[in-house]
Amino acid sequence: MGKIFITIGFIAFFVFCTACYGTKENPIPGANQIDQYKHLIEGKSVGVVANQTSMVGKKHLVDTLLSIGVRVNVIFAPEHGFRDLADAGDRIESGTDAQTGLRVTSLYGGHLKPTPDDLKGIDVVMFDIQDVGVRFYTYISTLHYLLEACAENNVECIVLDRPDPNGFYFDGNIADTSYRSFVGMDPVPVVHGMTVGEYAEMLNGEGWLKNGVSCRLTVIKCKDYTHKILYELPVRPSPNLPNQTSIYLYPSICFFEGTNISLGRGTSFPFQVYGSPKLPDKGFSFTPESVPGAKNPPLFGEKCYGVDLRNAIRDKLVPSPQLNLEWVIDAYRDYPDKDNFFTSYFDVLASGPTLREQIRKGMSAEDIRATWKDGLERFGKIRKKYLLYE
Repeated sequence: MGKIFITIGFIAFFVFCTACYGTKENPIPGANQIDQYKHLIEGKSVGVVANQTSMVGKKHLVDTLLSIGVRVNVIFAPEHGFRDLADAGDRIESGTDAQTGLRVTSLYGGHLKPTPDDLKGIDVVMFDIQDVGVRFYTYISTLHYLLEACAENNVECIVLDRPDPNGFYFDGNIADTSYRSFVGMDPVPVVHGMTVGEYAEMLNGEGWLKNGVSCRLTVIKCKDYTHKILYELPVRPSPNLPNQTSIYLYPSICFFEGTNISLGRGTSFPFQVYGSPKLPDKGFSFTPESVPGAKNPPLFGEKCYGVDLRNAIRDKLVPSPQLNLEWVIDAYRDYPDKDNFFTSYFDVLASGPTLREQIRKGMSAEDIRATWKDGLERFGKIRKKYLLYE
């Protein structure tokens, strides 16, 4: 990457300053460009889909909107909650935001899609969440359901766009929608290489919303962003993606979530290692414990032997313009109890049984990748129609 890191504090200060003012290396998110959307929400009843990443400089979007007189009536919270980070998969309860007194409606609790009652009296809903550009990551599934609900209830939607830290490539098998789940809603590859604004335009334009409905959609674009930029996130997007290394590794090693291998949840380096008590000892080990963001991690209290990827950026393993299947294949090869390597969740992540069956058959990463070629070519043509940035 060629960057010199002096201190974490300096980096945080630098990222904040450039997020407010922008350079070619530090784009300005849509949320920061208040002059581009204030006139679209003045005098309207507004809902906001947001979380801890929804920052305008040092101030949260909701607080910013209230400070300029916008009538925010409801906050919608995705997986991990609104202001505070909950564990992956934890049910998010509806309630009240302690700082503003506003109603918070969970979209990761009793229901995933806004109901007509949720949207009653709302003129426009704003979506502002930092995504990481990966099919598994549930924020784009929340976006899908939001657009669908807005279309069905005649509510406008404004997406405040943010850069995609994995937006410099697209790769992986195309999701089979007959296996649709909340970690695989749409016929896209594992890495789609699109910002949430571009993704929203695609959902609308391709007729992928239920019954082919189309939402009244406005995207507030980022400034000074291209898909060539390696954007570093100023706020962690979820509890177990704490740094840029984890974000780059996530698309490839998240498949381990569907196995009996630990990804380091319950350590200070989640999604930067993998291991199991059953893997051979090759000189590296870790023991998952109960920590904030991972109260009851897989293989809790068990010493796991495996692979340390914490220096993946230094070692030039990432960022990479393609998925790395070798890690999962190698772990399967080394795992002695092959009948119990995969869990049922693997097929959910992979959007069907094909990848699991390919690994079981002993196919190489290169041979597996060859089966993705036609699907990726078709997706590339679709993706190109909706790109808002070079």
